[in-house]
Amino acid sequence: MKVSIVILNYNGQKLLAQFLPSVLMFSSQPNIEIVVADNGSTDDSLSFLKTHYPSIRLIKLDKNYGFAGGYNLALRQVETDYFLLLNSDVQVTENWLSPLIDLMDKYPEIAACQPKILSLAQPTQFEHAGACGGFIDKYGYPFCRGRVFTTLEQDNGQYDTVTDIFWASGACLLIRSSLFFEMGGFDDTFFAHMEEIDLCWRLKNRGYRIVCVPQSTIYHVGGGSLDVKNVRKTYLNFRNNWLMLYKNMTDKELRPIYFFRFFFDYVAALQMMVTFQRGHAYHVWKARHDFKKMRPQYAAQRIENQEKKTIAAPSGILNKSLVLAYHLFRKKRFDQLIDFIRPYTNSKA
Repeated sequence: MKVSIVILNYNGQKLLAQFLPSVLMFSSQPNIEIVVADNGSTDDSLSFLKTHYPSIRLIKLDKNYGFAGGYNLALRQVETDYFLLLNSDVQVTENWLSPLIDLMDKYPEIAACQPKILSLAQPTQFEHAGACGGFIDKYGYPFCRGRVFTTLEQDNGQYDTVTDIFWASGACLLIRSSLFFEMGGFDDTFFAHMEEIDLCWRLKNRGYRIVCVPQSTIYHVGGGSLDVKNVRKTYLNFRNNWLMLYKNMTDKELRPIYFFRFFFDYVAALQMMVTFQRGHAYHVWKARHDFKKMRPQYAAQRIENQEKKTIAAPSGILNKSLVLAYHLFRKKRFDQLIDFIRPYTNSKA
């Protein structure tokens, strides 16, 4: 099989009913299969699929392994050249697949790519989870072309170039199956949030390119797995961000980061306290505490990651603090930050 579109589902029967039709309608090319991997749903997802979509291949997992673990288990059962990981709350568009596949076929050094991701609720606006390609700053804070922290830009075609990025969104990620397994897949421990950034970081460190292809467009609901108000989302974002930094950076790179991140994290927790989000503030502390306990189990993996690096520093990292640029200097659009992303590769493939 050329491409397997794999949709991970957990209690998403209503989302499948709403969005699966567009996937079927616009993904009917030869050598394309659609797979739904069910993460131990307890709703009517399985009966719905058997009744309404009996021809779709269904992989049933025995419990909810999260985004990372669920995909790792499901993809081991899929034989294909490319995996296309697709959230269940995504509406695809006509000709969304060809630009992604054509680029990957043409450039073997590209490990993974993503489309332009717009908001389903506000179709002229970029969506938070990936927008038009992801980047990080020197302290590990992720941002995107079209989205910096909570500021979302209108899509006016300003990012319509095919461009190298630091990370591609797990909401719609096309990746070479051989490289997915060579990298060890997602980190199961993450469960959800930032596992795709961690995977892309490993790929970038080994010399592969990650690219955004805005000639392909999808519309994403977002927040389908964990709502922004859920304290577990806060916990996973902070803990996994620390784990990602620890896994992919050297001690020399990390030392200056520890001090600033300690300060920034507790400023964030203090802000949560004064805005009556005490549960979120507690989970910032808990995330840091659990990260420290978990560090020893990553020792061997961290050494392996450093030994397999083929480049000194990957492109796509902002060489300044995103927190200060955004809050102090009011730089809230990607085009205000681009000059500080070094080294930066703007590849027009």
